[in-house]
Amino acid sequence: MAVGTSGLSKAGDALPRPYAQDDGQGIDPDDLPDGLVVADESGRVVCFNAAAARITAIPREAALGRPLETALPLEDLEGRRWWNLTDPYGGLAIRAGQPERNLLLPGGREVLVSARYVRHEPTGPVRRVVVSIRGTEARRRTERSHAELIATVAHELRSPLTSVKGFTATLLAKWERFTDDQKKLMLETVDADASRITRLIAELLDISRIDSGRLEVRRQPVDLPTAVGRHVQAHISNGQPPDRFLVRIQQPLPDCWADPDKIDQVLGNLLENAVRHGEGTVTIEVSAAPIKTADDSAKGTAVTVSDEGTGIPEESMGRVFTRFWRGSKRGGTGLGLYIVKGIVEAHGGSITVGRGPGGGAQFRFILPVGAPAYLA
Repeated sequence: MAVGTSGLSKAGDALPRPYAQDDGQGIDPDDLPDGLVVADESGRVVCFNAAAARITAIPREAALGRPLETALPLEDLEGRRWWNLTDPYGGLAIRAGQPERNLLLPGGREVLVSARYVRHEPTGPVRRVVVSIRGTEARRRTERSHAELIATVAHELRSPLTSVKGFTATLLAKWERFTDDQKKLMLETVDADASRITRLIAELLDISRIDSGRLEVRRQPVDLPTAVGRHVQAHISNGQPPDRFLVRIQQPLPDCWADPDKIDQVLGNLLENAVRHGEGTVTIEVSAAPIKTADDSAKGTAVTVSDEGTGIPEESMGRVFTRFWRGSKRGGTGLGLYIVKGIVEAHGGSITVGRGPGGGAQFRFILPVGAPAYLA
């Protein structure tokens, strides 16, 4: 494919030299993931790639050869004609382009548009206007996700805060009217609700760190069988019958280096889900497991938590680790398993969900067991 130097005559031609690869082969505009529109020095469209036609719903044939302002009629959110407003060819000679912003096509279709003005000299005339176009679907999904998170947090905070405010106001106003037992009950309720708020805030911080890739893992030797036993004992102390749990440890186990606090968080969430949403015996199995690598030499430790309840419907398996997924209507923010997946993956591990031998849900995560690089 030849590389042009003065412009593009049709959509399938190679891009001008500034867009060509070092090996001399032209870049097909239709290979680009974003919409690309290029206008020459006269303002006429010489490139309108397939992505631009798909995103704008404007046929390529209807755009090529036409003036940029008519081929791509954009308006800002206040209804002003965008090309008349920015005037790329006749405006300030020091401008290099336009940053990305939301603009509207005829019919109200919203797109993200950025532009670059190509000049042969720093303040010379514009030789090309290169326009990048992206759809807004991904941004809208992110905005909806953030809105759902805010709504969930507001809902989850309202109940405990109302309780804390109500009990503390009552105690302050009528302290002498209550017996010691009544005061103790109200303070215990306040303490439990404060703990619930603390957990929710911790979840939000975890989500923020997971989404931004800033979740820190402080690796130390972790005794997984002991950690499992500690969580099981906590559930028994809270009223669960001892025979509700079956712990299986398959020795020998390789040394496991992980963040103890975060592994406690993973184990606590998985066992809480099994106890709250599952039925019958909750089985926790710890065993050695291979890690899939090129030479199959890596080792890991696997922890499997399963119950004997109704399990997770097949159609929901792919959504279990997404935000706000709830397996039942028995409360919860729907953020726990999303955080569990983020923690396991931050350790370089993996987690899966399936159906256990007893028909209930089965969660299995595998952690690589190698020591940190500074100890290797």
